[in-house]
Amino acid sequence: MLLRGQDLLLVILLLVLFFGAKKIPDLAKGLGEGIKSFKQSVKDEPTVKPEEKKTEV
Repeated sequence: MLLRGQDLLLVILLLVLFFGAKKIPDLAKGLGEGIKSFKQSVKDEPTVKPEEKKTEV
C-alpha cells in the first residue's frame, strides 16, 4: 500500500506538529544511524551451516 500525495502531506504535517520543525532532522538522522547499525550487525553475523552445528549425544 503506497501513500498518496494527500496522505504523505498529512503525515508530514503531523510530524511537524508533534515534534517541531527543529527536531525532525535529528530524528531522521537518528533513525538513519539506527538502520545503518542494524544492517551492519546483520551483515557481520556469522552464519552457521546446519552440518557445522555441534550435536550433543
